[in-house]
Amino acid sequence: MADRILDIWGARTPHAKDTPWPVRVDLHLEAGLTESDVDRWVQSACVLCSNGCACDIAVKDGRMVGIRGRAGDVVNHGRLGPKGLYGSWQWSRTDRLLRPLVRRGGELVETDWDTAMSLIVRRSRELLDETGPLSHGFYTSGQLFLEEYYTLAVIGKAGLGTPHMDGNTRLCTATAAAAMKESFGSDGQPGSYTDIDSCDALFLFGHNMAETQTVLWTRVLDRVHGPDRPVIVAVDPRRTKVADVAVESGGVHLAPLPGTNLALLNGLIRELITRGWVDHDYVTAHTLGFDELATTVEPYTPEEVARICRIDADDLRRAAEVFGTSDRVLSTVLQGFYQSPQATAASCQVNNLHLLRGLIGEPGCGVLQMNGQPTAQNTRETGADGDLPGFRNWDNPEHIRELAELWNVDPLTIPHWAAPTHAMQIWRYAEQGSIRLLWISATNPAVSLPELPRIRDILAKEELFVVVQDGFRTETAEYADVVLPAALWGEKQGTFTNVNRTVHLSDKAVEPPGEARSDLDIFLDYARRMDFRDRDGAPLPPWRTPEEAFEAWKECSRGRLCDYTGLSYDRLRGRSGIPWPCNDEHPEGSDRLYADGVFPTHPDVCESYGRDLLTGGLVSPEQYKAMRPDGRALLKAAEYVASPEVPDEDFPFVCTTGRTVYHFHTRTKTGRSPRLRRAAPEPWVELSAHDAAMLGIGEGDLVRVESPRGRVEAPARIGRGRDGVVFLPFHYGYWDSGSQRHTRAANELTLTEWDPVSKQPLYKVSAVRVTKLAASGQPAPAPTTVASAPHVPEGIPTTTGDDVRETTTAAEPPPPPPTPVRTANVPHTASKG
Repeated sequence: MADRILDIWGARTPHAKDTPWPVRVDLHLEAGLTESDVDRWVQSACVLCSNGCACDIAVKDGRMVGIRGRAGDVVNHGRLGPKGLYGSWQWSRTDRLLRPLVRRGGELVETDWDTAMSLIVRRSRELLDETGPLSHGFYTSGQLFLEEYYTLAVIGKAGLGTPHMDGNTRLCTATAAAAMKESFGSDGQPGSYTDIDSCDALFLFGHNMAETQTVLWTRVLDRVHGPDRPVIVAVDPRRTKVADVAVESGGVHLAPLPGTNLALLNGLIRELITRGWVDHDYVTAHTLGFDELATTVEPYTPEEVARICRIDADDLRRAAEVFGTSDRVLSTVLQGFYQSPQATAASCQVNNLHLLRGLIGEPGCGVLQMNGQPTAQNTRETGADGDLPGFRNWDNPEHIRELAELWNVDPLTIPHWAAPTHAMQIWRYAEQGSIRLLWISATNPAVSLPELPRIRDILAKEELFVVVQDGFRTETAEYADVVLPAALWGEKQGTFTNVNRTVHLSDKAVEPPGEARSDLDIFLDYARRMDFRDRDGAPLPPWRTPEEAFEAWKECSRGRLCDYTGLSYDRLRGRSGIPWPCNDEHPEGSDRLYADGVFPTHPDVCESYGRDLLTGGLVSPEQYKAMRPDGRALLKAAEYVASPEVPDEDFPFVCTTGRTVYHFHTRTKTGRSPRLRRAAPEPWVELSAHDAAMLGIGEGDLVRVESPRGRVEAPARIGRGRDGVVFLPFHYGYWDSGSQRHTRAANELTLTEWDPVSKQPLYKVSAVRVTKLAASGQPAPAPTTVASAPHVPEGIPTTTGDDVRETTTAAEPPPPPPTPVRTANVPHTASKG
């Protein structure tokens, strides 16, 4: 037995390089139950981070009562993290939405489904008649199933014809997609989790994996504790558990000032070039842009980078040496880069590091531009994020024709006259009044979007008709005109795809509570009531069930990089997940991409013609074709520019926001888990010991953090971060605060600015001041087990929980999927002309 609140990553199962990761099965059941009490186990995968850990749901008397990791799955080999163990089902019998709500006399009151849907359809038709489809906006999630996203995309693009559709994936991992488009021509992870088992060095760029993907970090720890351990390099302004292991492994912890990531990466690239750690044969054969890249990075000497980033120049040299001299390197990238200035430019430089050394597509060699949510990949694949389904290019007429033929609609119906509308622009249009119906599904923007005072004002606009579709009465739902109760995980059926392209099936385990419906059923009900039709008069979309929607999606993916045509519900049921591309040629899927150094940059297949990394300006089709990329990756470069908001005399600190290991997003699920809630019950303000002493602040003192936009009040944790930087967890909103004061959510402080390429908001660089309000004498409610650990631990109670069962077995680990020599659907021919 193990306390997985205290021992987050569980028992070690060390192994050597190039050997399989051993199996360890984690199990947690409702108190008083044993495995023999369970009526049945239902196949699924965890949805409380982006890792995609396969699991079985325990069902007894029609209720979810536990969870068990699947030993034979390629992703987790039986393991589960604290959120999966303690937060997967515990919310299911709490304060769920049971019936639709509509606004009457300023109050939300219960009603029936017909009344609620009729209100939506009537308003939708009124707006279409008055101003057309541009009056409609859809803001969705990274939490739905593939089948639901694809249905929403077809409704929006072929039924209504609106370009105003995006997901909250814009907030967390839009930069992952953008960076891969810019470097490789398409979204789609080149690397695999299995690369951890084979790498000699692991670089984590802005990625606190120990808290954001706990099972993946467990895989890293099992390599670190075995022979032939990899060297770790961590890039993070906080002293995380990842940073601790980096130092212990002989690597380095680089703690750049927030907002300076691009300068750091330009310096690393310069070191590789000047010290002769470039595979020039690979670069010549498989890339374009080396000369411009070399010229761009030349000014970024170790001393200049040290000045900009406020790090030690020798630490930069050591990190470059690790990258330049290790035979196999795996890199991961996440929010520390994605939510910072010049996000796409910095993330592209990580791709460039691997391209310069030819370290891509082989065991232990690759890039994982990580996701933050379990189904974010599906949001992007299906076009629910605003892009076109199947990684198609909105600026390529042939791709529009393909979709029009597939959906049997007029090509002019599909919006493609300009780039799709990103989330930040959708909210601006709602603010300005051109979007007058905003449909929000499975996300909570009244807590998660930047500059919350502005977001509340937008949601409260009289002329904006707001639909909220959720399992709980969230902070956002309080502003809605109509609230639709949605079924959640375990209560519906569908598929989803994790970071490294592995597709899992989640079967329905129990009935949803009350009158809650699946998101698929809700979207299809809207489509039927709106009477969307194709050219032949058939219903659009034509499917009725999740499996029918999946089969339709397979046809949409045919011939594209994200090819699902070799998959089916039957193939996914009862076995491991399978990574795409998966088709007749590669029936077992594809572990890695681009083993032959050929990329989907050909103009006929690429997902994007690209943007200028500094300005975000579009590259025209003619400009792109003139480069003749023809399967070669692009070494795109950019100069560092200062953050749009920097500290000054009035606001002398940089505030960065992020996650804690025990919560997910805005706590709609994890906040309803007693164990997770006890582990991190309230927000805190994390200060360095030096900054706290300078301000006269002690552990647990109540402090106020103010930016030009708002304020947060919370107890202080005297932590281990770098001087000049304040950290706040972003999970905490107001549904359980018991107060009407808006001083709890970190996004009261953040600014409405975004990366010019990915359009991802900049959550990491708010200028703030900190003021002590009252002495406390009690420690802050911050966990002691992770990056929020106190600088001086004496006298502060350790964060603990209770036991779960871990079983380390001699079972044979699942074999990794094959890596094709040639990546499916990537052409090997030059463009014409």
